Amino acid sequence: MILGLLKEHGTETRVALLPDIVQNLTDLKVEVLVEQEAGEKAFVTDAAYEEAGAKIVTRNEIFEKSEVVLQIQLPLTNEVDKLKGSQVWISAFNPLWETDLVKTFQEKGLTTFSLDSIPRTTRAQAMDILSSMATVSGYKATLEAALKLPTFFPMFMTAAGTIRPANVLILGAGVAGLQAVATARKLGAQVFVFDVRSAVKEEVKSLGGKFVEVEGATEDKDAGGYAVEQTEEYKNKQQEAINAQAIKSDVIICTAQIPGRKAPLLIPKSTVEKMKPGSVIVDLAASTGGNCELTKNDETVHFQGKTIIGQSNYTSLMPIDASRMFGKNVLNFLKLIIGEEGALNLNFEDDIVKGTCITHQGELYNERVKSTIENK
Repeated sequence: MILGLLKEHGTETRVALLPDIVQNLTDLKVEVLVEQEAGEKAFVTDAAYEEAGAKIVTRNEIFEKSEVVLQIQLPLTNEVDKLKGSQVWISAFNPLWETDLVKTFQEKGLTTFSLDSIPRTTRAQAMDILSSMATVSGYKATLEAALKLPTFFPMFMTAAGTIRPANVLILGAGVAGLQAVATARKLGAQVFVFDVRSAVKEEVKSLGGKFVEVEGATEDKDAGGYAVEQTEEYKNKQQEAINAQAIKSDVIICTAQIPGRKAPLLIPKSTVEKMKPGSVIVDLAASTGGNCELTKNDETVHFQGKTIIGQSNYTSLMPIDASRMFGKNVLNFLKLIIGEEGALNLNFEDDIVKGTCITHQGELYNERVKSTIENK
């Protein structure tokens, strides 16, 4: 198998594979082609890739020679046509949201895998890029909130008096939210957490957070651990509980998202107006609309003395470890499609391979993506 690693575009600083992972692949008899300067923004030189056994080539050579083309982001629009029907495209292209791209892949008969669609099963944990990248995001978001907040996070007993600890509200107790809880607690803040999934209550408590419980949430065991759409009655009760806690908070970190849908609005403008001057909101759901009404993606908004940071790509602010984690996830997935002597082996009998495959030979393979597109 010949695998081509592309350089990321735009503001992305990560790279899908670091040299140590390339070495693992070459040991499996996979030939690895790396685009020139692919790892530059993650502080990796071309020489390091060559030492690991890769060959440095141009971007066009990647498309011409590779059986499998790999990067983190979705492909550039003008490069989809460069892909041949015999090639396999692997990236994290958010198929539940990028449905037009999925249709293009399908129409062209391309075989594509989206790493953000890996089934969330015990066996697939070592390949779960969403959890890995959410760990980075939750950590970095909390640190930025601490830097922007004009008060301390921890309590201090000083000769000048007692400094009370900051109140931090985390919306969503997925991996990003739980990492935010852990980091905020280590910094000494009082942490309150809201999530519609009652199953995360014990995890929140084990990290030292206080769970804000609202009864009556709808939960779906088939949702793969994700939150699902709630009833209007529950949304009203939820909003009251969040508003009451939000106006007492110094920091709010928003992580609540529903795959394939606009992020739920949890912090309306009216709530922000009641928050204390100097308060900070960090919205990790910014790219899908944000949990705060005032959020603007990739922007920092200042409103009546409060700061709202719309940032959904904290992983690019920590490119070395983010790339390391992403690459290890990728390697574990690639091992499922690498056969004897390094040959490509697309085994669709494997539930992880099938679940991660979005399109193949003109067919939609992923059931959730198929349902989303058919119901649009």
